Amino acid sequence: MKVLVTGAGGQLATVLKDNCLGDVKNQFFFFTKNDLDLLDSNKLEELLILYDIDVIINCAAYTRVDQAEDESAFCYQVNELAVKQMGLIANRLGIGIIHFSTDYVFDGTSCVPYQEEDICNPATVYGDSKLKGEKELLLVCPQSVIIRTSWLYSDKGSNFVQSMLRLGKERKQLNVVFDQIGTPTSAMDLAQVVLHILRVGLKPGIYHYSNEGVCSWYDFAKAIHSLANITSCEVMPIHSSAYPTKAKRPNYSVLDKTKIKEVYQIKIPHWYDSLCEIIERSH
Repeated sequence: MKVLVTGAGGQLATVLKDNCLGDVKNQFFFFTKNDLDLLDSNKLEELLILYDIDVIINCAAYTRVDQAEDESAFCYQVNELAVKQMGLIANRLGIGIIHFSTDYVFDGTSCVPYQEEDICNPATVYGDSKLKGEKELLLVCPQSVIIRTSWLYSDKGSNFVQSMLRLGKERKQLNVVFDQIGTPTSAMDLAQVVLHILRVGLKPGIYHYSNEGVCSWYDFAKAIHSLANITSCEVMPIHSSAYPTKAKRPNYSVLDKTKIKEVYQIKIPHWYDSLCEIIERSH
């Protein structure tokens, strides 16, 4: 199987590349945003035909949540329009798509884990753009697999874990919100699930994937410093009202993973266990 991966400069595609090195059954072609502008549908179609692609893994997205409030036009171009164009081309050529979305499609007012069919009500431009992208993709390319995830991190690039490790060495105190609840997702675990989906075959629809367990950003930060043996920096819990952001963060964004576990017969590691592995790799 021949697989085209977009967004090759991002953390998920980077981790995916590391994990597929030993895959002898599939051939992967990775493209950064400099290699392939997703708004250039002619170029995309040209590459899909040239490499005789069977599946697209779309890791490309506009993910700057706060900046999106000021750059809404560009955000919608990348997260909605480009995704629709990709879907139209893929459907015409008989190509499958694995696409990624976010917990931000929900407003965060629930108190139980969100299921795939729950009503979406995004409170941000970013979340709305991702939701519209989901809808457009399933409309024009119904054979697509969409995976909503949350709090993605890895030992590479810019993410919460790497920021906490860096700041923990630079500062004596860090203030982290305690009233936003969700689940971290190891990009390594997500990459393994994507490779598993390629092996067993794409079963269309929307799925939720994060690690197991629940925590606050404060809990997460404390665990990061504890595992990394950072003792010179004190992590202090603060209310989200003391840390205002341009785009509203969901207070609760835990995802129910029952569907993906049953359909793809997978076991999902607890977030703490996966964090241990990433901290080891970060040292």
